[in-house]
Amino acid sequence: MNKEIENLIHQADLAIKEERFDDLLEFYTDDAILVVKPGMEVQGKENIKKAFIKIAEYFKNSIVPTQGKMIMIETNDTALVLSQTFLDATNKETSEYSMERRATYIFRKIDNRWLCAIDNSYGTSLLD
Repeated sequence: MNKEIENLIHQADLAIKEERFDDLLEFYTDDAILVVKPGMEVQGKENIKKAFIKIAEYFKNSIVPTQGKMIMIETNDTALVLSQTFLDATNKETSEYSMERRATYIFRKIDNRWLCAIDNSYGTSLLD
């Protein structure tokens, strides 16, 4: 497993928890896509920042993402990450969104740095 990518994901989770959204953007490519919810995606760092601010508000500024089991498939400058993702929040019981997910992330190596190009915390459940 690519420990660098695993560490980046944990750092990004911490930035989300601490609502350091400007820092969070450093983990993404300029043209990155974030799946906000099924049927809604945003592209680009500024749109991703706005989306994370709204997500934080939805969860009453209490969201804590963590990762469970992870599998990575890597080739040269691209990595597919499959991850068990858990969300905790004060209003998790009333959330219409799953708090346990099987996320898919796509990372690209650009200028010797791994950056997230596609952030899909819903994973294959988008097919449902």
